[in-house]
Amino acid sequence: QVHSKICLELKKLVDRISRIFPDIEAARPRCSSGIESLCLLNNAIAKAKLLLQHCSECSKLYLAVTGDTILSRCLKATRSLEKSLIQIQNMVPFTLAVEVSYIIDELESTTFVLDPDEEEAGRVVRELLTLTKDSIDDSEARALQFVAPRLNITSQKAILTEQRSIKNLLDKIGPTDLTKKKILRYLLHLLKKHGKLMVGERVEVYSRSEDQVTTENSSQESLRSHLVESDPTLNYDQYRTHTSELGGVTLPEEFKCPISSRLMYDPVIIDSGVTYERMWIKKWFDEGNDICPKTRKKLVHMALTPNMNMKGLISKWCIDNAVSVPDPSRLAEDIRSWEASNTSINSLGSYFNDFNSPVDLTNMSLGSLDTSFGSDGSHEIHDTDLMLLPQLCDLQWDSQCKVIQDLKDHLKSNSQAFVSVSAENFIEPLVRFLSNAYDLGDVRALRGGTQLLNGKTNLNEDTFIMLARFLDSEVIGETLAIMEELSGYGFSKAKIAASSALTSILNTLNSDNKGFQQQAIRILYNLSFSGEVCLRMLSLECIPKLLSFFKDRTLLRYSIYILKNLCDTEEGRNAVADTKGCISSVAEILETGNNEEQEHALAVLVSLCSQHVDYCKLVMDGDINIITLCYISQNGNDKGKESASELLNLLGDVKNVVENEDCPEPNINNTSRDSNSRTEENKPSKRSFLKKLPLFSKSSSHAPKTKR
Repeated sequence: QVHSKICLELKKLVDRISRIFPDIEAARPRCSSGIESLCLLNNAIAKAKLLLQHCSECSKLYLAVTGDTILSRCLKATRSLEKSLIQIQNMVPFTLAVEVSYIIDELESTTFVLDPDEEEAGRVVRELLTLTKDSIDDSEARALQFVAPRLNITSQKAILTEQRSIKNLLDKIGPTDLTKKKILRYLLHLLKKHGKLMVGERVEVYSRSEDQVTTENSSQESLRSHLVESDPTLNYDQYRTHTSELGGVTLPEEFKCPISSRLMYDPVIIDSGVTYERMWIKKWFDEGNDICPKTRKKLVHMALTPNMNMKGLISKWCIDNAVSVPDPSRLAEDIRSWEASNTSINSLGSYFNDFNSPVDLTNMSLGSLDTSFGSDGSHEIHDTDLMLLPQLCDLQWDSQCKVIQDLKDHLKSNSQAFVSVSAENFIEPLVRFLSNAYDLGDVRALRGGTQLLNGKTNLNEDTFIMLARFLDSEVIGETLAIMEELSGYGFSKAKIAASSALTSILNTLNSDNKGFQQQAIRILYNLSFSGEVCLRMLSLECIPKLLSFFKDRTLLRYSIYILKNLCDTEEGRNAVADTKGCISSVAEILETGNNEEQEHALAVLVSLCSQHVDYCKLVMDGDINIITLCYISQNGNDKGKESASELLNLLGDVKNVVENEDCPEPNINNTSRDSNSRTEENKPSKRSFLKKLPLFSKSSSHAPKTKR
């Protein structure tokens, strides 16, 4: 398989750690940091195994294309294992700690190098992705003939296996990974189109100009540099003991601790005359041992005397050989604090930014190409992550934030990942975390946590009260998104109203942020279908705020519909009648709105006029245009026609208006009218019309509805 040397090296390390993992578990570090470190180690092992599984099952062509990403993932896997073991070695018994120390040494000195043939094959396939359609056919054939022997795809069986691997990858891809899907389909297309040329001896040398090779080599080195610079997990040398830093320099035996075999930082002499690293010999004594680990002689006392002469010699040797060594007793603590401040590997999308491929790879990110190995694991919640959630509050704050970030990463790759998790194990610890983040003023943690909460519906009243507070914080956008989804559920509407969130949502309408305004209007729209919530909205004087959005074409539909729902209550109709300019603003929609907006505006007016004579007079005083009503009654949508006719019946006898006032057939389109195009002589007089106003005894289909 491709990258077999790298995978075998990683597998050897994972197997060695897996063999001692039961012993580490049996040691049962009880403190919160111990449980956390154990979980992180288990998680690191699981991710490394997942990477190995990906490489064993994946398409060879695809592995070759993403070779540098696989390399970086292997490096990251070993560093994660190393960091976890460094934290654990101080929490386990002495003999186990020594074995852990040896594994840490091996992890530090491990290097991964791509196979030259596989690396060159990957370059050739990536080069194909940059070619234009005009020159693609001939280049495809030559490229595959070059790649086939280097990736061992030279038989019909190998080609079929490769096709099956690509199809399996396609089946695992999520609906949002469109670019990755295009690339895999293109690779499958290459095999189907040119597969016969890869079988047997028909292999050509893929020739490239010297300039191309130089440029690509430079690009490759730039990418390798980017891997380390963009991902601090691949370069935290200031916290390591620099075993690999020695290079060809031989470490004098007398400078090594007899227990750990590592370069000593704080050498001390014990009663037997042997020098040890302070941390290791102290751990030996702390476990009740009273003999010298090296000589096995019983000690008279356990005093630790600094060996200043040895420390001076080690310091001079380190300076002469450009080697440094940190304090091992502080290493685990430093690693833990450093780890919390860094995130996972950055996207490597810039590498493909200039591609001009026949499959349109403009949005391709190499960082997104290497995630398929997570389809069986990283798209699901690891047991270790879930195990940490109920005890989240027992962890240090930085560690809590890291757990939340990891869970958020899982959610990005699989939006259904948390569906089966109980509220007790997920929502409750998350809410406690969010409350603490708010109290601490940790905006980053607050933002990450609220994004995790989005989509959860089984929230209690206290959670709604907490979210209401967030509406006045820097995570208002994330909180509005949560509220918008919750407001669509009937069981959440009353909880939102009771949480004091309505006040903040209405205040958001005054925001300078257009996006926040749109979210707030949509929330109010959802809530307005509850009569109980409508009463609460009216008590907060929401109508004047809504009127300000009647001029906004993107929000008018929601605003007039909210007003229509408010008018289903007596309090709402009274508020509309009492709000200055409200009726005239609604009447204006009949002139300027589309069919749907006209329909809702008419519903508001009919709701008013069907209830009280005074409301009808107010509508007449609100510049209602009879000609416009006539037009809508003939040309609006079905509901608009019905409402316009009913409003005309409520305001007067339409037949008399047509006969006596000679109501002309206006020449306008179905969605809007220009009131200035009408002449004054064709416009009926409000006063003469009111004289014809009949008794308001007619029934109306727009009678107020009961509470929804």
